[in-house]
Amino acid sequence: QVELVESGGGSVQAGGSRRLSCAASGSTYCMGWFRQAPGKEREGVAGIGLDGRTAYADSVKGRFTISKDNAKNTLYLQMNTLKPEDTAIYYCASTADWACRVFQGAGAYRYWGQGTQVTVSS
Repeated sequence: QVELVESGGGSVQAGGSRRLSCAASGSTYCMGWFRQAPGKEREGVAGIGLDGRTAYADSVKGRFTISKDNAKNTLYLQMNTLKPEDTAIYYCASTADWACRVFQGAGAYRYWGQGTQVTVSS
């Protein structure tokens, strides 16, 4: 069983930065960050594969960076140049085994955190 706990959310002004963390207990594999804004479907933000390769949604490419500290079993999302449209609940997720790709749809991830709210004001 894997437990994921996100932290680092909060309020920030447009143009600012925020770093999210996701502390994991148990074995994690491919991991990703997703977000869900009010009235919208959950969308993928970034993913990281077993070999450290990363991939991003077009909407955040060049502004967000996903990384993982394997020694600490912690996933990060560095968010720069934040925009009001980045406002959402952010979730981290992990697949259940080695059969995974860098960035997949939400259905491919078995384990999810509880989410952390990020609010960007203009």
